[in-house]
Amino acid sequence: MRRSAWRQSRHFPPLLGVVLTLVLVGGIALVDAILAPRPLPLVGHAEAVDGDTLRLGRTRIRLAGLDAPELRQTCTDASGGSWPCGAAARDFVVDQLRSGDVSCAPSGRDIYRRTLAACTIAGIDLGHAIVDAGWAVAELPYAGEEGDARAAKRGIWAGTFEPPAQWRHDHGEGRPTLWDWIRSWFQ
Repeated sequence: MRRSAWRQSRHFPPLLGVVLTLVLVGGIALVDAILAPRPLPLVGHAEAVDGDTLRLGRTRIRLAGLDAPELRQTCTDASGGSWPCGAAARDFVVDQLRSGDVSCAPSGRDIYRRTLAACTIAGIDLGHAIVDAGWAVAELPYAGEEGDARAAKRGIWAGTFEPPAQWRHDHGEGRPTLWDWIRSWFQ
């Protein structure tokens, strides 16, 4: 005797269940990303902490898309002499900040819990200005500016230097410690 189609149980292969679950979770994440409110821009008078970090009130902002020498970092000029390139990068940012208030568009947080953002001053992209002047190595958004600075031997490109990420690693400033994490909540 033939069984009714209504009484037959259907078993989905386990892989199909996993795929359907992943599609559902991905769809929920996509809807959340689309509907989540965008962070408000941070606007006001900022101070330079170093060549790629600002302080705007109590908020520490790490400029996205670039990596400037650390404040204590030195570089080597074309004649082989050492010079404080980290302090020079910060001084460049200080000069830029004299132009007026910054407007920063947050895009997340870094490992030190600083706000990652792209910032402008009077409509000029601060990251663009820093990399173009030769005071930072660049990530993808500013690769063209880095190439121009490198070719013209501006800033850190006038001699040799240890990449900032390598310098942090070599000098024990690579990853935040537990103390850094705790302190970040009060800054």
